[in-house]
This record gives sequence, structure tokens and C-alpha cells, in this order.
Amino acid sequence: MAWPRIDIIRPRTFGPPSGPDVRQGIAPSVISASRATDIPAFYGSWFMERLRAGYCAWKNPFNARQTQFVSFSRCRCLVFWTKNPRPFFPYLAEIQARGYAFYFQYTLNDYEAEGLEPHLPPLAERIAAFCELSDRLGRERVLWRFDPLLLGPKLPAAALLDRLDQLGERLAPYTEKLAFSFLDMYTSTRRGLMRVGAGFRPPSQEEEDELCQGIAERRKRWPKPVTVAACCEGAALARNANAGIERNACVDGALISRISQTSQFSQTSGIWPGIPPGELRSGKDTGQRNACACTPSKDIGAYATCPHLCAYCYANRSEKTVSANLERIRPGTETLL
Repeated sequence: MAWPRIDIIRPRTFGPPSGPDVRQGIAPSVISASRATDIPAFYGSWFMERLRAGYCAWKNPFNARQTQFVSFSRCRCLVFWTKNPRPFFPYLAEIQARGYAFYFQYTLNDYEAEGLEPHLPPLAERIAAFCELSDRLGRERVLWRFDPLLLGPKLPAAALLDRLDQLGERLAPYTEKLAFSFLDMYTSTRRGLMRVGAGFRPPSQEEEDELCQGIAERRKRWPKPVTVAACCEGAALARNANAGIERNACVDGALISRISQTSQFSQTSGIWPGIPPGELRSGKDTGQRNACACTPSKDIGAYATCPHLCAYCYANRSEKTVSANLERIRPGTETLL
């Protein structure tokens, strides 16, 4: 995505002591924090330092020598991704006071019995945090993800549906959307799952259909209507077109346009570059998979920095790598890693 360019003046903390250090950066309309790691759970203080400073820096995970400077000055919306937002609660009021539109992609799975998410709070605490966050922000700004859907020797599709349905009963009054996807067996994912036990796998085509149909049917009984959408699952959606499951956009231009109308920025001249709200509904994020429907955004996270250490995670190569990276992270830095 070719974002507008902007000059970023680095303070003497990072630049030369003799004078300002001016670097060219980008000024994205949407900033994602983050697909790569759980910033709200672990790096909220770093994020707020950078938000107050007006910019951060991001290192290319495939070329550590390539650093990109990212300005918050023209940001229309912040998209937060988390499995545990509670450590981030103290910062919500300040973000709102600064005028940013924002919402949460909240992944809330039930794999406690399998031990696939070993460092998350207990399920009951995560449900309570979900409800509290929704009460604070509104159900349109806390989107539920059950992701990924995977099966195991003692977890057939019917049992997984039961777990998802039980969560749906609890969460439907607190969210407008459920998004899901089926497990993608990356090399790091396969290694992580094998460390927990043998037999965890993606659903077969028949099981995908069973899950799609089951979710569509069970959500009709939930206490409030919830849109169900699938991420990058075009084949399954085509086979189950009668289920009413939508193609998901995690970074959702239509939602951003809707929630940004009530933000401080939309009522203050000169902060946004005059982009009509509807323009965010078009465009493809070319940095994501071909089947992804997301509006373009700039991610500011770093891979292999999430201490949740979920077994299926594609962003953590190994626990050893994560531990080594955590030793390198220091407060007050421009980049997360």
C-alpha cells in the first residue's frame, strides 16, 4: 500500500545530539496493532509511548536492516488484536480522548482441555473481560474470533460446535460479529501442535461443511443476532452458500467508516486528509493473502514476541526464539523489537 509520505522528526533520544534527525515515514489511515503479536496484552505501555510521541518504527521481519517509520498523525482508525485485553484497559480512556476511532479483534477460543493456549487466563476470566470491554465500548467495537477451528483425537467437529455454541450464548449480547477460519498447517504450527500431542489437524472438507452448517444453525438460537463471517475460506463459503456466512474483513472499511463518524477526529478539521469515509470500503490489502478481504492497514507488531505461546500460532517459530526476543525488548524504543 502506497501510504502518504511524511517527515518525522526524531527527538535527540534517538537522533544526533547536535540537532533534529528528520526521517521520511508513512502516514497510514489505518494502523493494526497487531496481527503479529498481542500488543494489548503485553505491550500496551510501549504502544502508548509511541502514540504520545506521534510515531513508531517497524522492522521488516524478513530484512532486519529495513526500518520503516510510521506516523500516527493521519490515522483514522486503530485495530487492536488480542486474546487478553485487560492489561490494556487503563489506556482506553486516553486513546478515546485523543480522538482515535478504534475497535478490537478479540480471539476467544475454548481449547482449555487440550492445553493449546497454555498462558492465557482461564476461560471464565476471558469471557468476563470480553463483556466488560463491550460494556465500555459498545458491541460493534468488540468482534469475536473463534480462530482457528481445529480438531483432535478427543475433539470431533460436534464437540467443537458445542463449545462454540456455548460461547455464542454468552457473547452474543456483547458483539455484532463472529469470525472464524480453519486451521492452516504451517510448518511452525505443525511443530507447535506436535509438542502438545499427536493428532491435531485441520477439518476435512466434510467437517468444514458440518462446522459451517452447525454454526449457522446454532447462532439462530443465540440471545442477540450475530453476523457470522469466515476469513479466507472461499471454497467452504461457496459450498455452504445457503448458510448465510459472510466473507470476513478483519480490517473492515465499512465498520471503520461507521465508528469514525463519532470520533473526535471526524469533528476536527485539518487532522484527516479529507478522505471520504466511503473510500475506506474499497481497496485490497496487498500485503495479505489473495483471499483476504481486509481494507489496507499498516501493522506495527513484531513476530516471535508473544508470550501466550499458543500451540497453533504461525507468528511464533519456537519458545526459544520468543524467549530470546523478550530479552532484547527494552522500554522507550521506537520499534517493538
